[in-house]
Parts: sequence; C-alpha cells; structure tokens
Amino acid sequence: MISISPSPPPQLAPARCPAGPALAPVLAPALDDAQLSLAADALALGQWARVRGLLAETGQDWDLRGHRLTVLATSPGSAAWAGDWRLAEPDSGDAATLLALATVRLALHGESSAEAAADACATAARLLPEDPTPWLGALILARRTGTPEARAHAFQQIRARHRDHHHAHHLMTAALAEEHPGAREDPRHPAHAFAARAAARAPADSPLALLPLVAHTERYRVLATAGPAPRPDRGHWSTRRAHQILRDAFDWWLEWGGEDHPRAKVDLNFLAHATFHEGWMAEAAALFQRIGPHPTRTPWSYAGRDADGAFRAARDTALRRAGDITAPCPRGRR
Repeated sequence: MISISPSPPPQLAPARCPAGPALAPVLAPALDDAQLSLAADALALGQWARVRGLLAETGQDWDLRGHRLTVLATSPGSAAWAGDWRLAEPDSGDAATLLALATVRLALHGESSAEAAADACATAARLLPEDPTPWLGALILARRTGTPEARAHAFQQIRARHRDHHHAHHLMTAALAEEHPGAREDPRHPAHAFAARAAARAPADSPLALLPLVAHTERYRVLATAGPAPRPDRGHWSTRRAHQILRDAFDWWLEWGGEDHPRAKVDLNFLAHATFHEGWMAEAAALFQRIGPHPTRTPWSYAGRDADGAFRAARDTALRRAGDITAPCPRGRR
C-alpha cells in the first residue's frame, strides 16, 4: 500500500492519458452541461423561456431531466421566476416541477416550510404523472426533513417511473449510510446491502455498478463525523473488502466508461476519491484527467475538508506520483 503525503507539493506532473483542456477546477453544479449552465444563468435574470426550451429538448431522459431541474432550482431567485412562469402558463408541468424543486431548496434552507415544499411536489406530480422528477424533489425533502417511511415511499415512486434513477439511488445510499452512525464498518450495514442489490439488478452498462463504492464512501463520511476521521491510507480504505469494491468499480469504468451519463462526473469524482485514498496513483491520475475542471463538492468535502482544497491536493499528488507512468485509459479512448 502506498502511503499518502499529508502535504502534497503544488506542482503538477501530467499523466499521459489525454485530458483535453487545462485543469482549472470549479465547483459548479451544472458539471459539463454547457446548455444547462446557460439556462441557469438566464433563469437568474428571470429569462425562464430559455429554461422552457431546454426542458422541452431534454424530453423523457429522466436522469438528464432530474439533473437539469435540480441544478436550475439552485439559481438565484429560481422559486420566484418559476412562480412567474406558473402564472403565465398554469398548465405547464415543467414550470410546476421547477417550482417544486426550488421550493424544496428553500425549505432545506429554512426559507419555506416543508409542508409548502411537499405540496409543490404533489402538484407537479399530478401534472406530470409519468415523470419521476417531482418525486425526486419529495425524496430530497424527505432525506432531510421527513420520516424513513416518507423517504422510502418517494424512492419507490421514482423507481416505478425510472427503475435505475441515478440521483435517487445516490440519495438513498447516503441516507442509509447514516443509520447506526457509531457502529463499526460492517458489510451487512443497510447502505452496503442496498447498494449491492441495486448494482446487481441494474443493466451491465449502468453506472449503478459503482453504487457499492459510493456506499463505502458515504460510510466514511458518517464514521468521520461520528468520531476521528479514519486515516486515508489505512483503516477504512485499506481492507480487503475496500480493495475489492474499488477494483470492481474501476474495472467497470475501464469496460463501460459511462461518460455519456449526465451525472458521470459525479461517479468519476467518487472513483477518483477512492483510488487516491487507496494509493492507486496511476489510476487516480487517469480519473483526474477525465474529471478535468469538473470536481464535485461530494465526496471531497467529507471528513470536514474544504472540497476545492481537498480536490486540488489529491489531484496534484496523484499526477505528481504517477510521474512518467502511463495512466490507464478506458479501452478505445487512447
């Protein structure tokens, strides 16, 4: 096992896996969706017509639609502008869903009530009965303010509409990881059991194959919060089981890539985080190159760390230590 330096040097030594543009990480929720970034900027100015066009183009790609709507809901004034849209087009399910997710966000920040957010989600669900996105809003709300029963109900409603919903499975994994927070790491923990079942029943090319790794990382977050953070080069990340979970996840990435998925950068960040903490520097370097300027706040903020600083330090260390080693690239992408 390679030990990890607590003070990584600032200089980068690029690995040889082609990366495209220079790495300049920005914690932006839109990730690599340029159209979404433009629509979010327009919404912040009250230009909801651009959002209407974007959502019409998105269609019934439920993972993409959920990603776009949850990001749009974070735009400044999104609830107010969505409310204006609703007044102009009262039958618009898109407007109702954006308003629902924006109201959920307000509720989580103490700027609206949970009841108002739940009502907004229910209204959107009635207008768009086949769309899992209003129920995604309900799950986000239940994750923080509801009961386990409400959370499970929302998740089942999502799965009834889109069996392999990526964001919903991540939310459930994170929520289950918080059960028995002080318990020792146990492969029978509900988060691990849930992730293993979801990965096993998903299609071979589904990014839900990485869910066991997400569960392991979410348990790291919970255990680090409950007590002293495990050292990254031992304990939580150095067991035989952790090694196997990571090997399976990395092999899946080599085989399938999954980079066409709208939330692919989320998975890549979880995978880079784990390979780095396992000490797999060549593999981590390849993943950092694929992430490019699109780090995510989670999991880099886990264990009380500054997300941007933790990402930069891990990336710099991985690329330096990879050195002249040719970092493995997905098959067919060299």
